[in-house]
Amino acid sequence: MSKIEYVTMSDQQLRQYFLEHRQDEAALKAYLDRRHQRSTEVITTANDPDFDAKIIAAIRQQMSDNI
Repeated sequence: MSKIEYVTMSDQQLRQYFLEHRQDEAALKAYLDRRHQRSTEVITTANDPDFDAKIIAAIRQQMSDNI
């Protein structure tokens, strides 16, 4: 059996691979490590007057990134 190269997979490919191979603990670890490495950007604060617009824009951006 050949070694799976998780680092060469896109986020979507790695996620799909793990969903199809749930017994592969290394795939889960690679997926979770990759997700934890992402920086968490602060989009807005609760008292920001543009709160709603910024949240909607962030949601739309994330949705378009996942297509």
